[in-house]
Amino acid sequence: MQPTDNKPALTLAEARAQFIHLWGVSGTNWGVSKTLAQVHALLLVSPAALSTEDIMEQLTISRGNASMTVRELIDWGLIYKELRPGERREYFVAEKDMLQVTRCIIRARKRRELDQMKRTLDQLAALPGDPADAEYRAFHATLADIQQLATVSDKLLTRLMQAEKSWFWDKFLKLFM
Repeated sequence: MQPTDNKPALTLAEARAQFIHLWGVSGTNWGVSKTLAQVHALLLVSPAALSTEDIMEQLTISRGNASMTVRELIDWGLIYKELRPGERREYFVAEKDMLQVTRCIIRARKRRELDQMKRTLDQLAALPGDPADAEYRAFHATLADIQQLATVSDKLLTRLMQAEKSWFWDKFLKLFM
């Protein structure tokens, strides 16, 4: 890295810390906890698997917080346990393929948010009423528009989750070239 504006170049440790902080702050904007994003970032930039104790020490978080966060990241499919014969400690490694990371995030967000919204919209659309009533018609028209958008989004996200790496990057980059 070249120094800019007479600032000395960052060390690797400083750059890692800055990335972990950035990922944590960004995570809060994406609707996940700062700690979840920071643990994910730490494991992303770690060349080797880390134990819960390593995570606790490097991020100065409690055992309970580290354990709950690791479980959630495993549920998302973003990290995996690495088994080491003869070791009692559990070690964790992040998925490093960023397209696979994107798929995992899309799958989890779709399951937690979009699928739930679609079920609720379907229930609301089944509300009986008088089609001659202007309020009823307006309500159902709005629901229909949102349902249509949710259905299109669902199909798009499903296709994106199934995309192969070369196809995805080829199509994605063509949008900007």
